Amino acid sequence: MVKIGVDLGGTNIVAGVVNENYEILAKTRRKTRAERSAEEIMQDMAQLCREAAKQAGVSMSEVESVGIGCPGTCNTQTGIVEYANNLHFENVPVVARMNELLNVPVYIGNDANAAALGEALAGAAKGANSCVCVTLGTGVGGGVVIDGKIYEGCNYAGAELGHTVIQMNGEPCTCGRNGCWETYASATALVRQTKRAMETHPRSLMWKLADGNLENVNGLTAFEAMRAGDTVGAAVVDQYIEYLACGVIDVVNIFQPDIICIGGGVSREGDTLLVPLREKVTLERYSKFCKRQTEIVAAVLGNDAGIIGAAYLGK
Repeated sequence: MVKIGVDLGGTNIVAGVVNENYEILAKTRRKTRAERSAEEIMQDMAQLCREAAKQAGVSMSEVESVGIGCPGTCNTQTGIVEYANNLHFENVPVVARMNELLNVPVYIGNDANAAALGEALAGAAKGANSCVCVTLGTGVGGGVVIDGKIYEGCNYAGAELGHTVIQMNGEPCTCGRNGCWETYASATALVRQTKRAMETHPRSLMWKLADGNLENVNGLTAFEAMRAGDTVGAAVVDQYIEYLACGVIDVVNIFQPDIICIGGGVSREGDTLLVPLREKVTLERYSKFCKRQTEIVAAVLGNDAGIIGAAYLGK
């Protein structure tokens, strides 16, 4: 028997067939188009599950369960997504509807929790007693795994690390607050910061890297410019890492986990991101005099972490 994990993001939906060794046998994807209705998105998720099963050479009757990692507050008991701001979901009965569409057991959980579980089962935190996964994507996702179990809080809304405030009265967040970590340290925020710097520095190399078009800017533009010696790109990167470190220090101080895994597209920068991040965290963490310290690493499963973790939400 195999399981299917669905990673429902604000930008993409990805479904993967996962075996008992946490290997992904087949994967399908399409754009989320989050402006659409919840029903249209769920229809797409169901179709992607069928397509992934077909690619893996199994029938849906051979699929033990389907797990869905979804942004926001996911009630794992009722199967209802109570709130997902980036998807505009409010009290959507995802599990009940997906059960109807697929006729297999369906489980749901927060997408960052699923990614953290994936890294704990098969990735950078395998074997650790506790880990926190911070995912830098459309938003900043947070997942906490303690003793092999996802920490969800009393109302399944725990570990929304991206919606802790790092700047009082700061930039508005889609959650309704101002100054959330997500508005400064997500990949979306990095793109916004890069564009702002380009607009005030028309001679920056970042314009050449983006072919003179702000619409071509991505989360790696400033890093690429920095490596090429562009001082404006370097300033953007340094400020971004300051924002990221501010939240990571909070995570260390609250949880003191064995490992913090940094995931998402920006994490592909590896040591270019992690070395200065570790330096900043080392200087300011409360536990600076403890012999044992939290290890900060890049997540190794990439986008597959969410798929693997989602597949095993119902384990």
